[in-house]
Amino acid sequence: MYGYDQTATGAGAGYPGGPYQQAGPQPGMGGMPGPAGAHPGGAPHAAGYGEQPPQQPRYPEPSPPSLADAVRAFTSGGLTVEDFQAIFITSKVYCPRGERPGFLTLHNTPTPVIPMFSSLKELRRYAGKDSKYFTVTGAEVLDLLPTGYGFALDMEGEHRMVFDAKAVEQMVDFTMRRMYG
Repeated sequence: MYGYDQTATGAGAGYPGGPYQQAGPQPGMGGMPGPAGAHPGGAPHAAGYGEQPPQQPRYPEPSPPSLADAVRAFTSGGLTVEDFQAIFITSKVYCPRGERPGFLTLHNTPTPVIPMFSSLKELRRYAGKDSKYFTVTGAEVLDLLPTGYGFALDMEGEHRMVFDAKAVEQMVDFTMRRMYG
């Protein structure tokens, strides 16, 4: 009656054997075969709630170099200043911390220097395995670093780098040009 299968099998509406299932040949029009992958009624299958749509095989995106890799490449001459700075501003930097908020400062240098590290391993080599630390991005370092201060990157590492206050100013200028044109 009215094109619906009226069998009472207890199935819900729209399910095989349910009260509102369309009767007759399903895949195509007029009994003709439908397109591949078509469901009853000729509608293509769309991913439902909780289903993942079929995906094409993907190739993993290459990961950007780590800050530790950039430090090694820069100190060995394999990376330009601009490329190093581009990696630095987006990288996570590990900073030892004291009891009060803020950077720890070394004052036994010509200008005050903040110790920073490219990895937790490098920080632990310098400050010990139970040391407290915080992380910021390189861009945040440049934003938060007080005027007149430099920083030392991986002080106990094989590829230690020291940026004096003038070098930090140049990095800030580079970052501003890169971000704001």
